[in-house]
Amino acid sequence: MFESLKNSRIVITGGAGFIGSNLTGALLDLGCEVVVLDNFATGKRENLEPFALKRNFTLLEGDIRNQEDCLRAVAGADFVLHEAALGSVPRSIKAPGTSADVNIGGFVNMLHAASKAGVKRFVYASSSSVYGDCQDSPKVESRTGTPLSPYALTKSVNEQFAANFHAVYGIDCIGLRYFNVFGRRQAPEGAYAAVIPKFSAALLAHHSPVINGDGSFSRDFTFVDDVVQANILALTAGEPACNTVFNIAGGQETTLNELFAFLREELSVFDGEISGISPVHAPERAGDIPHSLADISKARTLLGYIPRFNVRSGLKLTAQWYFEHLSGRK
Repeated sequence: MFESLKNSRIVITGGAGFIGSNLTGALLDLGCEVVVLDNFATGKRENLEPFALKRNFTLLEGDIRNQEDCLRAVAGADFVLHEAALGSVPRSIKAPGTSADVNIGGFVNMLHAASKAGVKRFVYASSSSVYGDCQDSPKVESRTGTPLSPYALTKSVNEQFAANFHAVYGIDCIGLRYFNVFGRRQAPEGAYAAVIPKFSAALLAHHSPVINGDGSFSRDFTFVDDVVQANILALTAGEPACNTVFNIAGGQETTLNELFAFLREELSVFDGEISGISPVHAPERAGDIPHSLADISKARTLLGYIPRFNVRSGLKLTAQWYFEHLSGRK
């Protein structure tokens, strides 16, 4: 199905990160030449270790805030998958300038470099956070609200820059609004870790995970393999899919309380003591959206995107990965 990508030179910014490293492995398996650009601010070198000896893999250590690094990465490239960013709503609230420098300044640098290099298509990671205070459910691409955090604002601005660069420079861009991606290689450590790896690490250590709020907030959790599928589809989709944005999600709403119960059940398969652990509740976090559910019909129609995993099947694989990598009891 993706035979046309074989031997293509594809740049992945943030390729040492959670999503980026999963993309790297999938595209190498398809026979693509993959160039990863990463400064390892949040990405991990061990995520790239499985690819280090592959002939079609190149690692460039550099920063998207440096125009020369961007130009060096895109030289001779056919496509760019832009995953590099400083994620996390709380991080952006604590340090909005840094988030803007990386997420907006770095984004513009990569777009400009790609346009100069004649890249065929620039596919970039946007976010469900752009919906902000929009009360619609499910979320439809054409209707967004006011961003509720600096991080959300940076992603909204990215979408505007992509549209502008197509109009001014002619580069084709596709934005993918990710909804709460989870899966293998998602880091559990640090203050800004996502909820599933944090829950997993706590449960495997026999600690009570912390749920912000009463647990009624809900999310559309998306397994990483479906995000990989969406990116590859975006690289190969026809012209009608270009220069727009798509919701990439599982299409299923799950509360944080339900998520905890599902994950506890899956991890209890490997460690029976986990079944007796209950969560503790903390205050809601500033900037968090109460509910988030995606309408994925546009991606289904124009990209051919069909999620292959629901939250339960994705958590089953994720729980096994965390058990093997965090507990040391393979």
